[in-house]
Amino acid sequence: MIEYTGIQGQKSRNNRNSIFLLVLFPVLLLAMFWTIFLFLDQKDTVQINFFTQVAPVILVCVGIWFLIAWGLNTKMIQWATGAKTLERTENKRVYNIVENLCIANGMKMPAIYLIEDSSLNAFASGINDSSYSVTFSKGLIDKLDDAELEGVVAHELSHIRNRDTRMLIISIIFVGVFSFLAEIALRSIRLGGRKSEKGGGLIILVAIVVTALAYFLSMLMRFGISRSREYMADAGAAEMTKNPQALASALKKISTDPFIEAVQNRDVAQLFINNPTPSHHRASWDNLFSTHPPIEKRIEYLEQF
Repeated sequence: MIEYTGIQGQKSRNNRNSIFLLVLFPVLLLAMFWTIFLFLDQKDTVQINFFTQVAPVILVCVGIWFLIAWGLNTKMIQWATGAKTLERTENKRVYNIVENLCIANGMKMPAIYLIEDSSLNAFASGINDSSYSVTFSKGLIDKLDDAELEGVVAHELSHIRNRDTRMLIISIIFVGVFSFLAEIALRSIRLGGRKSEKGGGLIILVAIVVTALAYFLSMLMRFGISRSREYMADAGAAEMTKNPQALASALKKISTDPFIEAVQNRDVAQLFINNPTPSHHRASWDNLFSTHPPIEKRIEYLEQF
């Protein structure tokens, strides 16, 4: 198991990872376009001039995309999950558990949302105190006892306290940009296939390969920093509640029915406390690139506390 580094240590690590992503993303994006330009049937000086003219436009467009996604991330996640605000008057039990843990740990109370689904899952999201939130499925609230629910709440609050949510939103936005570019490249092969110009098909093929490779690398960047966060949040929850067995029990129940029907977006699904792939029962590419460690391992480590 990854050793829990403490609150400040994990905050610092996530801050460094966030800065790393912010720096590496435009570098990878420009490298992708530069590689494509190298295969254009032009002289080197023309390629360089063309790249220097196009590069600022690319960065500005992506910067606008990032700012829009950054500002609207809460609304976009609500829309993708169908979550509705849960007020204190609607469920005092949940509200009191969240509030008590926040007071005990000196945290600002996040917004609470509910997904009307009988499956069991939960997630935290947000980039700052004004946008932090914790979302629960109705099934999770109904099927967990108070101690188990407190363990899940503590897990999600640990994500917020460790700034995991900010880092994940940055990675989701970045991977989304490459996913969009890869989709454009793949669709362009239809138009390129109809062209008869010499070398046109080769350029399109190169564009597809390079864009797909950049998308693959961006996915690896995300996976490389995402799996450890679940172990960290589990350890943080055990530290908050002093009851790791309760979270282990909650994870066992969650593992029996974690799929939220309304959530089809895989990027949003990675926010959940358990994000198994539909093909979790067999070997697949999805399992190879899972965003979460096996829940059985997480339960095992919690039971050893």
